[in-house]
Order: sequence, then structure tokens, then C-alpha cells
Amino acid sequence: MSAATTTPAGVSAKGPGMRARIGDFTSRHRSTSVIIGMAIVAAVLPLIVVVPPFSAFQTQNAWVDGFTNAGVFVLLALGLNIVVGLAGLLDLGYAAFFAIGAYTYAYGASPFTGLEIPFWPMLLVGAIVAAIFGILLGAPTLRLRGDYLAIVTLGFGEIVPIVFLNSDQLTNGTNGIGGIFKPSIFGFTFTLTNPWPFYIVMVGLVTLTMIFIYRLQDSRIGRSWEAIREDELAAASSGINTVTAKLLAFALGASTAGLAGVFNAAKLTLVSPDQFLFVVSFTVLAMVVLGGMGNIWGVAVGAFVIYTIQSVVLKTLNQFFDTTGIPILKDIDFIQFQFVLYGVALVLMMLLRPEGLFPSSRRKRELHARPDEFEGEMPDEAGEIAESVP
Repeated sequence: MSAATTTPAGVSAKGPGMRARIGDFTSRHRSTSVIIGMAIVAAVLPLIVVVPPFSAFQTQNAWVDGFTNAGVFVLLALGLNIVVGLAGLLDLGYAAFFAIGAYTYAYGASPFTGLEIPFWPMLLVGAIVAAIFGILLGAPTLRLRGDYLAIVTLGFGEIVPIVFLNSDQLTNGTNGIGGIFKPSIFGFTFTLTNPWPFYIVMVGLVTLTMIFIYRLQDSRIGRSWEAIREDELAAASSGINTVTAKLLAFALGASTAGLAGVFNAAKLTLVSPDQFLFVVSFTVLAMVVLGGMGNIWGVAVGAFVIYTIQSVVLKTLNQFFDTTGIPILKDIDFIQFQFVLYGVALVLMMLLRPEGLFPSSRRKRELHARPDEFEGEMPDEAGEIAESVP
């Protein structure tokens, strides 16, 4: 390439080598930002809940336990964001991979099988097993797009819980697998009465996952996903291997769900088919859409806020109106209306802010820019994506 490029420091340079060095610097900077940001969030959240009005809702330990449960959905939303937000592949059966990760740990560390494999290697095993099933789902659906892909993934998401439900000898059926062994480290065993160890582990898992996804987003495969999301035919014409890219998106998204499944099973010490119904897939998809598809921090914040509203705010509203005795409102179970609230929120978001609460810059430009604003700009972006992938 003959044209000179300019580094962030203003130094003129030539060739793709300098661009690669700039990319490495940016990735390191983002990783540091994620670590610092997550450390601040992890330290501030337990402190905020000890001051009014949050302290009136529930105890600090209950808040910390809720934050840990929210972290499970943050992991799920981050994984689904790879498939939906980055690669543009609509997946409505995402809870199936969540179930596969949970049952993998249940098989590896419970009296049901008699195995006592430690929790830490099972995190990796659960992610790998879920990734394999992600590839098995993605391989026969490579030619499908849009609604057809959504229908196939929806079917997969319905099949998996039904298989676990009816395989009594393999999964204990409706009773599920209980007595799952809790994590331990250096002789210290996690307990259900102390939520802090689970909270710390969840913060670490979310941090590592976000760093990994940011690295992927800035890599060649990340740009390939962006190109496929914008126009798969044009991406294939530019030399992008769409088969490999789509399979990798399915695998990595599924592996993140498997990771969340292993952690959730270890925390609850029980897995059963009713934990992985379609409502989980819908909830996670709503988190991704409301948070801002394609924006990693946006998706994480959206998932955290929505889960907190669902698990704390709605329950608090029930308690508040029961205490005050306000007519009509005291008879309403707000938790039962959570999906009505989801529906209203989605309709309002699509009308007022379709890019989500914290959108990626590219998606925000696409949804709000005038057509003439892209004249002369798209060829440069398309050329950049084509040059960055083999």
C-alpha cells in the first residue's frame, strides 16, 4: 500500500505492519480498560447497596448474591452478542447451550455419576462441550439466513430441554440432578451462605470473557463477522470464508453459554430441565437488543440492569404496595407481568432508540444517518474490511 497512514501519536508510517502494531496497542489498552473498569464496578457495587434506599430493599449479602446471578446473564448476553451482534446470526435457542454446560458439570461432579472432577477444569470442559454442540448446530444451517435460521435454532432450543426431561436414566428426568459438588480452592469450599467467593469468581469470568471478545472484535475474524453481518454475499465476494467465520461464531457463542451453565450449576447445586426453557433465550436476546447489539460494554450493562430490575425491583414493588395497601395496585403481582414490561420496553426501544441504550458507533450511524452521509465513505470501510481478512 503506497498511501501513508498516521499513528495515534501523529507519526506518519507506511504499510500494514504499522497498522498491526497500532491494533496491538489498542487491544492492550482496551484490555487494561476492561480490567480497571470491572475492578471499579466490583468494588463499588457492594458499597452502594449498604446506603439508603438500597439498604432498605435487602441485606448486603442478598444484593451480592443477586449481582452474582446477574453475572450469569451477563455472560449469556456477551456470548449471544457474538452470534447476533457481531456476526448478525439470529439465534433463538441459546438456552440449549446453557443447559449443555450445566449438565456437563452435573455429570462431572455429582453423586449421580459418582465423579468428583474439580470445578476449575470443568469450566473449560463445559465450554468445549457446548462449543462442539454449537458447531453441530451451525454446520447444517450454514445456508440458512434470517427467519429460517431463527426457526432452526428455536427448534434446537426446544429439543434439548425435552431430551433432558424425558431421559430419566441419563438425566433423572423432571427431578434433575441434585447434590452437585460446590467449588473449592486451596482447601476452602464455597458455601451457599457465603456469596462473596461466587461473586469474586463471577467478576473474574466476566472480565476475562470481555477481554477475549474485545480481542476477537479487533481481529481479522471480528472484521469478517462485521462484513458478514452487513452483507454476506459481498463478504464472500471479498474472499472471506463465511463458512468458517459463521461456525466460529456459533462455537464461541455457545462456549460462553456453556461457561455460564457450569458456574450456575455449581452455584445452585441443582440442574433441572425447567431452568432452560425458551424464556431464557428470549430474556437474553432482549438484554442484547436493549443494551445495544455489537457494543460489548453496552450488552453487559443492559443484561445487568434488566436482571436487577427483574429480580429486585419488581419484587420490591410487590412488597411496597402490599405494605401501603393501595387499591388495585396491592393485588397486582408485578413479577407475573415482567414479560409484559419486556414487551413494552422493546416496543418503545424500537420506536425511540432502535440501536439500544449503549449502541456501537457503527450501528448508531446506520440507523440514524441520512443516506447521503455514506456517499464516499462506504468504499473505504469495505476496502478496510477486505484488506484485513485473507
